[in-house]
Amino acid sequence: MASLKLKGVNKLFPSGTLALCNVNLEFSDREFIAVVGAEKSGKSTLLRVIAGLEEPTAGEIYIGDKEVSSVPPKDRDVAMIFRNDTLYPTINVFENLAFGLKLRKAPHAVIEQRVKVVAEILGLSDVLTRKPKQLTAEQRQRVALGRAIVREPKLYLFDDPIAGLDVQLRTRIRNVIINLQARMQGTFIYATKNVNEALTMATRVVVLREGVVQQIDTPANLYDYPANAYVAFCIGSPTINFINGATLERREEVVCVVYKDICLPVPEEIVSRIVGAEEYIGTGKKIICGIRPEDIKCGEGDLDGTVSAVEKEGDGRYADCEVIPGVSLLAVCGEDVSKGDKVKLAPDLGHMYLFDAETRLTVLSRDEGYKNTGYADADASAMAYADEEKLKADLKPVAPPSKKKR
Repeated sequence: MASLKLKGVNKLFPSGTLALCNVNLEFSDREFIAVVGAEKSGKSTLLRVIAGLEEPTAGEIYIGDKEVSSVPPKDRDVAMIFRNDTLYPTINVFENLAFGLKLRKAPHAVIEQRVKVVAEILGLSDVLTRKPKQLTAEQRQRVALGRAIVREPKLYLFDDPIAGLDVQLRTRIRNVIINLQARMQGTFIYATKNVNEALTMATRVVVLREGVVQQIDTPANLYDYPANAYVAFCIGSPTINFINGATLERREEVVCVVYKDICLPVPEEIVSRIVGAEEYIGTGKKIICGIRPEDIKCGEGDLDGTVSAVEKEGDGRYADCEVIPGVSLLAVCGEDVSKGDKVKLAPDLGHMYLFDAETRLTVLSRDEGYKNTGYADADASAMAYADEEKLKADLKPVAPPSKKKR
């Protein structure tokens, strides 16, 4: 197995699309890393660049101690599992699993031994003589995984391989992948837009936005200590509530988040974490206040709301409550809450998040609850929104001026 390092990697497509922007990553041997982000965030491109299926426009890629930026895909010793990976329909499961080894002219005894072991791990021993059309959807997915791991590569790259499967099948295959990583002791990099999937599988998570790394940390640290508003929005389901354009004011010696008729007292333990508090408190400087839905309960609170909708998310039930015109908060509710009800909301303000409205960066320092992993990536400073946009603009080629016809 091997470690992986990317230094200053950019990927600019001929169309002018900037898919990766100054990506710096370092993963240890045998880590399970998830890469998350919305559509067109660069997840698949990142994996393809690591595998050598796309050539980086700039930067360096190291697998172990070897710089591989110009090394052909077949010589990188990387296995990539795609979404809806297609099996060879005319050959049986054994031959599908053995295909990559045969291409590399592995000895027959090695092929027999490795296929047998992988088939046993993946529960395929009884279907080795069947062709793909005779398999269930789950068995086909297991064969696709087996075809990659049978080679025992240095890196395993998963490009959202279980997207589109039904919930139960997705859960079973996800558990298979987690167990595979534990048994193979491999370095797994798993790209997905399903954040909950990433948080349950990975030891660390990379959050990407339009090709730019926003933050790298453990699932718990990303949830509790997001570097910016985008990470707070991305990590968690349902997504976080934001009150945009608020200010921090002193009301009777208590610091409060104020927005129109909303006034939320900020607990002292949060106030003590505000970096450069004098820049925000009482100055009118705009902030974004974030409170997660699971931290707001419909009950005997101080905030009035009107339920505009009720929805289920996983095992929870949530009410979308309008607290003032234009501002709604999603809150945990019981079965007795219905659309149109007047409710009292009780937010747990000890779990509020505060971001600078202009830079979108957190204004809160970490406290003793932060679990330090020792990885330097976790301490990398996120970029202010405007600086990030400028960097992306600077890296894009400027189109030559069009010639006017006379």
